[in-house]
Amino acid sequence: MAKPARKDDDAATMNIAADRLRSIVERIERLEEERKALAGDIKDIYAEAKSAGFDVKVLRQVISLRKKEPAEVEEQETLLDLYRRALGM
Repeated sequence: MAKPARKDDDAATMNIAADRLRSIVERIERLEEERKALAGDIKDIYAEAKSAGFDVKVLRQVISLRKKEPAEVEEQETLLDLYRRALGM
């Protein structure tokens, strides 16, 4: 028959789990703060681009396209061209 768990064992296990959980939560919070700071920096760069005369909407599209594979971009451009011709544009 198994021995009943001791309260000290349970407390130690809970303490270890609580420490690990606290560590995870604090790491996530730090990264969230970093992400917030980076988002602010990106916003500032877009404002700089706008004040330099660049179209921010088009700039965002260019950045989006650069993230994609060339074949995916080509496929989207082909479909866009097809749709435009179908609509007489």
